[in-house]
Amino acid sequence: MSNLTVGIIIDGFHEDAITSIQSIMEYSGAGIALLINGKQEPLALPTSDRIRVFEAKQKLGWGNAANFLLENSEKKYLALMDPSTTFTGDAAALVEEKLDEGYKGVGWRGGLINIEDEWRSVDDKGPGEVDVLFSYFMALDREFAQEIGANPSSKYYRNADMELSLALREAGARLYQIDLPLQQGRHHGYYDVDESYREKHSKDNYNRILKRFRGKNDILSPRR
Repeated sequence: MSNLTVGIIIDGFHEDAITSIQSIMEYSGAGIALLINGKQEPLALPTSDRIRVFEAKQKLGWGNAANFLLENSEKKYLALMDPSTTFTGDAAALVEEKLDEGYKGVGWRGGLINIEDEWRSVDDKGPGEVDVLFSYFMALDREFAQEIGANPSSKYYRNADMELSLALREAGARLYQIDLPLQQGRHHGYYDVDESYREKHSKDNYNRILKRFRGKNDILSPRR
């Protein structure tokens, strides 16, 4: 039996969300927790006892939505997954194996903070221990991550996943990036939002990262 729940924040674009949900059900035994984020048209979900649905009447920012899923999921591990991501194989089993080794976060994409660039960029070094994971698909030790929590000030996802990753690292967590049988379609959270909103909140998130973490090189993973 899977110890992992895949949590998806749904902000419209239901066709992509359904495709993502169906791929999880087809290729894995993971549970699924859906947060219908704000007022939307009804979502035509597959019938399954593996799916739990929560509704936020008032739309939550990314940080509060992630915290809601961490608090209301029941299994040992929670993967935060964007609805643009789909399974092409059993990604759940692969990340569970790595989490069982003691890593507190395992994901599909991530990297190392570029120290020489004064923490202004991230280098993708491929599979291995990393400083940050991205929320296309990031699986977490749920209770550990819940204790740390995503920043409620993070209204937008971009760089907020990095902020959560670094907070986990600061608390002693080790994070690991692995190749997974996943693919990504159009990322509506990036391409289909107002550009000024996207850039403002991305910058706000990154400025918080720099203010809180820059220079704390001791919390980073080994360089490679």
